Amino acid sequence: MSPDARPHHVTTSAGPPPVEVVTVGETMVVLGPVSGEPLERAERVAVSVGGAESNVAGYLARLGHRVTWVSRVGDDPFGRAVVRHVAATGAQVDQVSVDPGAPTGLYAKDPGPTATAVHYYRAGSAASRLDRTALADSRLRGARVLHLSGITAALSDSCAALVEHAVTDRPLPGALVSFDVNHRPRLWSVDRAAPVLRDLANRSDLVFVGQDEAYALWAAADPAAVRRLLPEPETVVVKDGAVGATALGRDGEPVFVAAPRVTVVEPVGAGDAFAAGYLAGLLRGLDPVRRLRLGHLVAAQALGSSADNAPLPPWAWLDRLLDASVDAWSPLDLTGVRTEV
Repeated sequence: MSPDARPHHVTTSAGPPPVEVVTVGETMVVLGPVSGEPLERAERVAVSVGGAESNVAGYLARLGHRVTWVSRVGDDPFGRAVVRHVAATGAQVDQVSVDPGAPTGLYAKDPGPTATAVHYYRAGSAASRLDRTALADSRLRGARVLHLSGITAALSDSCAALVEHAVTDRPLPGALVSFDVNHRPRLWSVDRAAPVLRDLANRSDLVFVGQDEAYALWAAADPAAVRRLLPEPETVVVKDGAVGATALGRDGEPVFVAAPRVTVVEPVGAGDAFAAGYLAGLLRGLDPVRRLRLGHLVAAQALGSSADNAPLPPWAWLDRLLDASVDAWSPLDLTGVRTEV
């Protein structure tokens, strides 16, 4: 990279408050047909912003936590839109580098009769140039959690080295390393991804993985099988869609919490919302059942919204359901319930 192409950082008028959580990864501009028709016939598209790690950062910020999102964007209108969007959630963006030599990534949604296809345009993006120096700033020290995902490991060799550095060298001393497996088949095949993602997950402290992706990657048929494949983390959380989620520690009985019934508008981003809710529960010292419940409740808001970062209900509403009896939680039906402030 030439000297005049070196990235510079987004600056703010005042320094960020002490950080609790650091997330790192790519966020892109999202294009989607306004009327829900197939992309090839669309005359108008809506522009939004989406990225797994910044979604987690945004939900955590809205839940009252101090979060810094680390990333890289192009020196272009899309990059400025991404930074503005993430900042609007309350997450700190002072660790976002602006790269004049590479574009901001984007993807397009192509609605179909049974599912929405996604087309990525992210090869050679600014975020694919992230490397292990992304976590070197001393202002990130003292964070309680560093959250990563398998998406970043698939973007480039330098991004893979960044994730490897995070789980091996622990550049944020004392921070719990949280890893969402987040396998994206369009980025890398199962054959390539499976051993890498298993190794990275097994060297993390907290792992989130979907039951479906655990089966696709490792032929793990149930949460117990996933835990046997990942013996090292303190906790493995296995998400099983509308069924529920199971937290498995190194010792003790697995903890399962059923998912409430919800209206599904758009499933994209629900896993990120769940991770944010669970992490918020962890940061607040909640027990395993309440951590899983909070994950479900935040995910329910994402499922009921077409936005990548949905509005959240007030803590008073959340607290009532976190403290509900098992009998009250079991038939919980949030279908059509409006809870936003």
